[in-house]
Amino acid sequence: MALHLVTGTAGFIGYHTACRLLDRGDAVVGFDSVNAYYDPALKEARLARLAGRPGFRFVRGDLADRAAVERLFAETRPARVIHLAAQAGVRYSLTNPHAYVDSNLAGFLHILEGCRHHGVAHLTYASSSSVYGANTAMPFSVHQNVDHPLSLYAATKKANELMAHTYSHLYGLPTTGLRFFTVYGPWGRPDMALFLFTKAILAGQPIDVFNHGKMRRDFTFIDDIVEGVVRTSDHTAAPNPAWDPAHPDPGTSAAPYRLYNIGNNNPVELLHLIATLEAALGRTAEKRLLPLQAGDVPATYADVDALADAVGFRPATSIEDGVARFVAWYREFYGAGA
Repeated sequence: MALHLVTGTAGFIGYHTACRLLDRGDAVVGFDSVNAYYDPALKEARLARLAGRPGFRFVRGDLADRAAVERLFAETRPARVIHLAAQAGVRYSLTNPHAYVDSNLAGFLHILEGCRHHGVAHLTYASSSSVYGANTAMPFSVHQNVDHPLSLYAATKKANELMAHTYSHLYGLPTTGLRFFTVYGPWGRPDMALFLFTKAILAGQPIDVFNHGKMRRDFTFIDDIVEGVVRTSDHTAAPNPAWDPAHPDPGTSAAPYRLYNIGNNNPVELLHLIATLEAALGRTAEKRLLPLQAGDVPATYADVDALADAVGFRPATSIEDGVARFVAWYREFYGAGA
C-alpha cells in the first residue's frame, strides 16, 4: 500500500484526489492550513468526509512554515507527493500579492526540499492554464513558450515549473506539473464562476458576466481532473531521450521532468455555461454584462495530446452533464430546493 502525501486536502481538487486514492486502497497523509481565503466551513466539511477513513491521516499546517513541512516529511516519509495546496485566484493576486509569494514560492520550495531529502519517488504538482498568459495560439500546448504571464498568480505557477525543473536536473527528482483548466464540480470552490452564479441565481440576485459573456473557458469536470492527477502520479516522470538543447522543448527535458495540460479540450463560451446552468436550475439569470477584468484572459483551450500519449486519458465530461451534477450537489449540500 503506497503512502501518498496530498497537500491541500481541505481544498477542492485535493479532497477529491484523496478520496480517489483511498478508494483504491492507498494510504494518504493530508496536509492543509484550512485558511480563510474562502469559507472554511466548506473546507472542514470536506475534511469531515475524509476523517476516520482507513488509511487517512490529516496534518494541519502552513506550507510557508519551513519547520512544519520538514517535520511532515520526516514523520510521514511519503513514497509519492501530490502537491495541490497553493494560494489560488487570479483576481485576489492583484490585491494580496504577498500571500502568493509565501504559499506558492516559499511553500513550493519547502515541498521540493522535503522530496529531495526524503527520497520521494515522484512529485506531481498543480500548475495552471493561467501560465499561458498573453499567448493567443490555440489550443494551448505544453510545447509552447509561456513567458508572458498576466497576473502574479500565473507568474508563481510558472516559477513552480522552473523550480521543479531545477530539482529534477540537480537531484534527479522526478517532477510532473499539471496545468489545470477551469475545474468545476461537486464540492467546488465558492470563488469560481459556476458556484457564484448558482448562489446568486437561486437567491434571485444578478450575476456579474465579465467580457460581456464572450469569455471562453475549457471547463473541466473534477472527476476528469482527478483521473488525470492519479494516473500522472503513478506514471513517474522520465527524461526525454530526444530532448535537444539546441531546440529545447518546454514540455519535457533531459531531466526527469514533464508538463501536461488537463483540460476538456472543448472551450465553452461563458453565456453557454450560464444557459446550461439556467436549464439545470429551472431559473433565469439577471445578467450584468461587464468588461474583461485585469489579469483575466479572454479564452483558454487545452491541447491534451501529451497527457493522452503518456497516461492514455483525455477529459471528456460534457458541460451539460457536469453542471447538472454540480447543481444536484449544491442543492443537497446547501438545502437549496427547486
